[in-house]
Amino acid sequence: MRPRFFLPSFLAVLLAGCANIAYVGQAAGGQAEVMNKSRPIGAVIDDPATSPALADKLRLARRIRAFAISALGLPDNASYTRYADLGRPYALWNVVSTPPLSLQPTESCFPIAGCLAYRGYYVEADAQRYADERRAAGEDVFLYGIPAYSTLGWFNDPLLNTTARYDETALARLIFHELAHQVVYVQDDSAFNEAFATAVELEGFERWLAERADPALEAGYRKAELRRAAFRALMEDGRRQLAAIYGSEAGENEKLEEKGRVLAALGERYAALKAEWGGYLGYDYWFAPLPNNAHFASQATYHDKVPAWRALFRSVGGDFPAFFAAARALAQKNKATRDETLAAVGVAAFSGERQQGAMTGIPADQGRRVSRDTR
Repeated sequence: MRPRFFLPSFLAVLLAGCANIAYVGQAAGGQAEVMNKSRPIGAVIDDPATSPALADKLRLARRIRAFAISALGLPDNASYTRYADLGRPYALWNVVSTPPLSLQPTESCFPIAGCLAYRGYYVEADAQRYADERRAAGEDVFLYGIPAYSTLGWFNDPLLNTTARYDETALARLIFHELAHQVVYVQDDSAFNEAFATAVELEGFERWLAERADPALEAGYRKAELRRAAFRALMEDGRRQLAAIYGSEAGENEKLEEKGRVLAALGERYAALKAEWGGYLGYDYWFAPLPNNAHFASQATYHDKVPAWRALFRSVGGDFPAFFAAARALAQKNKATRDETLAAVGVAAFSGERQQGAMTGIPADQGRRVSRDTR
């Protein structure tokens, strides 16, 4: 469950005047490189130098993009009509940092675009230097590669070599997620933005599965989702334990000792979970070395509000245009109102599931497991 998507901090700094010139320069140069290296997908497919595998993947991306527009109502523009080979494994690298006894990420704030819970760099060495600075300041740090990002429609985002290696499931989810960022974006609220796009990604992929009617594709997705759900539950339990420690009356040294014990135990539990999966390696990078506060903060940004967003989607009958309208209306509210509204939607949905479980004799959590396995 790698945090994959990056909102445009480069856009923020381009609007930030002369502040932090070095960061502005790398951001502007990185985006220029992406645009300059992009070519129309049709031209890449027709190029004799293009491998058959890449040509097939680009044709698939075309079908996914067309589906996103026609079936999900996502923006119809030139995004994902071009392809760029950046010659590196990631488009950029993100740095998330937190104080040693806090799960709140250190934000970078800029005029117009507001505050972001991470910083992105197009050169890995630059990201590493910034990460080292945050570590030297005593913070917990998580540095990870980002295969794709959205410019929110300011530019026509191309498909990149960093994502062309994805399988059908990951490629479809990525395109749905990134186009969703062009629908709604709220200043200073990364958790709102990322959870909304993740909800669109997940609900959109359910529609894609129904359209494809491919049992093997669906079986692979369901299996991966069960692993992902188990891993998130593990991380969420660790985050709850850390939050309790940090909010206690204990002294700083005692809190740090308790933190170490929680993280060590989490590593042991992950090893057991991995054994249940038959040695699946997909989440190893979270535990090499053990996760820290920044890992938990990153996960929270992308996933905490997703259940509430999906409940809101169901409340409008699974209608994407109505869902987007509700999201835009919610985006106009202040942060406290947005959070309260989403929390209320989530509570109402959970209560409804519990009531249905009482009537059918199936506990709510078991009902969700059955649903995941049989849809």
